[in-house]
Amino acid sequence: MRPRRGTDRIRGRRDRGVDLLSVGPTRTCVGCRKRAPAASLLRFVAAGSGKDLRLQPDPSRRLPGRGAHVHPDPVCFGQAERRRAFGRALRLTGVADAGLLAEHIRTVSVPSGTTDDEALLPRHDPAR
Repeated sequence: MRPRRGTDRIRGRRDRGVDLLSVGPTRTCVGCRKRAPAASLLRFVAAGSGKDLRLQPDPSRRLPGRGAHVHPDPVCFGQAERRRAFGRALRLTGVADAGLLAEHIRTVSVPSGTTDDEALLPRHDPAR
């Protein structure tokens, strides 16, 4: 008797270390094209219309409309921008402004305790 095809597919996923029952929903990052749990990705939607079209981050996952996901990492954002993946993922006909999304990813991805502001850094005076 030949085994059913569906059981082979499920067994294959478990062999790769992905147990879909314990992980929850998975989504694909539009930047790196890797699948990850939805909780580790940042959802964004297109807001506005016409020339005022912009990409708006949706960390609470509650905004209406078609959403897409990206890792909260500037590298993945850059890859998605370079590949022009935002428009395809959201099925947009125009070009959307990604400035708001880029700013959100930059603020989220900065490790705690680091700063880019020179005024807050301690100054070393060798004359003392």
